[in-house]
Amino acid sequence: MGDDAPRGPLLVDQLRFMARRWADEIAYRDLDAGEAITFREWDDTSNRVARFLIDRGVRKGDRVAIHLPSDHCLQWIASYAAIHKAGAVMVPVNTRLSENEVVAILRHAEPTAIVTCDALASMATVVAEKVDALATVLNADGPRDATDTWAQTDSFDASEIQVPLDEDDMADIMYTSGTTGLPKGVLVRHRNVGMIPNSVPHWSKTGWLHGAPLFTFAGMSFIYNPMKMGLFGLYMPKFDVDHWFDVVERDHPMMVFLVPAMAELITASPRFESADLSSPLAVSIGSAPLAPATLLRMQDRMPQASVSNSYGLTEAGPAYIVMPKEEIRNRVGSVGKPIPPAEAKVVDPDTDEVLAPRAVGELLVRLPGKRREYYKDEDATTRTWTEDGWLRSGDLAYVDEDGFIYISGRMKDMIIRGGNNIYATDVEAVILEHAAVQEAAVAGVPHPVLGEDVGAWVVVKPGCELTRDELAAFCSERLADYKRPRVLHFVDELPRNATGKVMKHKLPGRESQ
Repeated sequence: MGDDAPRGPLLVDQLRFMARRWADEIAYRDLDAGEAITFREWDDTSNRVARFLIDRGVRKGDRVAIHLPSDHCLQWIASYAAIHKAGAVMVPVNTRLSENEVVAILRHAEPTAIVTCDALASMATVVAEKVDALATVLNADGPRDATDTWAQTDSFDASEIQVPLDEDDMADIMYTSGTTGLPKGVLVRHRNVGMIPNSVPHWSKTGWLHGAPLFTFAGMSFIYNPMKMGLFGLYMPKFDVDHWFDVVERDHPMMVFLVPAMAELITASPRFESADLSSPLAVSIGSAPLAPATLLRMQDRMPQASVSNSYGLTEAGPAYIVMPKEEIRNRVGSVGKPIPPAEAKVVDPDTDEVLAPRAVGELLVRLPGKRREYYKDEDATTRTWTEDGWLRSGDLAYVDEDGFIYISGRMKDMIIRGGNNIYATDVEAVILEHAAVQEAAVAGVPHPVLGEDVGAWVVVKPGCELTRDELAAFCSERLADYKRPRVLHFVDELPRNATGKVMKHKLPGRESQ
């Protein structure tokens, strides 16, 4: 690392360095709008917005919410940097939430300011009336009653600014996806907000293509990590499979991130076999499980790339489990091993004793010095993290004899049918083998005698036909009697949250069986 290396430990220090070293290089590109921002523009804009926030009364440790849709990505990333420069704590808000859900989250976070836009400004005004601390509404678009506008920030000084912070200060509060219930606020301190250390990159003049919503853990990780690797961000606010192929063939990204639903659409496209997919060296698929057949198909089509269905949690931060490329065919269904210094183990949920290979238990992960916590919820923090730093993931898993990890499902996804334990992912994997099935979700449904029965929600591939009797017969040939789904629903799509995870508590008709 040379003399011009980043000196500070803050995440935003990396942006300052890039603005000095690579000022006029494109830092982040909005692929839908055809707009981009350079490192100098990003740094200057965030300095102005930071001074604006301070002028409006934001002080060190105050929370500032960002409630912007993906098509405002350039303002989103500038606001993110500005909040940290102002010494404040960033709270990303899921733009798919209802007004009541936003109010519940922000009453918990108690922000003093919120960055929003025309499309969401009306909601922000109502929310501001219900959240006592919220005094400033910054509209990233035009003027509205009781809001400040993005243009007002132009009058502020663009020179460097940083309210003093140390590694124990709060950086972000990220509210979990809530696939099984109400979200919790995961508090991230400056000591563990960065996944990759600040560094002096070799500028590659190529990009990292992704489309995860910026308010998610995945989306936020692609704000700073690309620049640390000498890449610019190629962001697709709204995923369109043909546009995705166009971008890959035109811009030749070195890295690609997908959620499983995107991967399924890509492999199902008629362009998949003929498109030029020679540029990516790494294709990371995350946020939800992916059908092994889809993973192998993508790897075959892009032999130069490492294609992996990585495993991570907001609570775990930068503790990731990744499958080495050379093991994909040998360990079908595995998510791999943790990247050192992260650790993982599978334990008995009742005793915390480490289980033998192939025995299913709860997966625990740990990254020394990077433990996170729940905001204003000591009881939940104590239940989720052990005293020595292990995170209870809530996921059922097992390890093989060589330490490779296999996810069996959520602990709450385990169906108990007449005393028999059934892992939803086992049944999903069988259903996904059917040639006419695009997607499937399996969950327990109430049963008056057995307690629970097995329900399946199935999306049929376009142009294919499938009946209940045909799918039932298919499952009966491959599953034990007690594992076969008795309740079958054919649906147009599965309910998903912004990260692509299926929200099983919202599967239509689940509670009314």
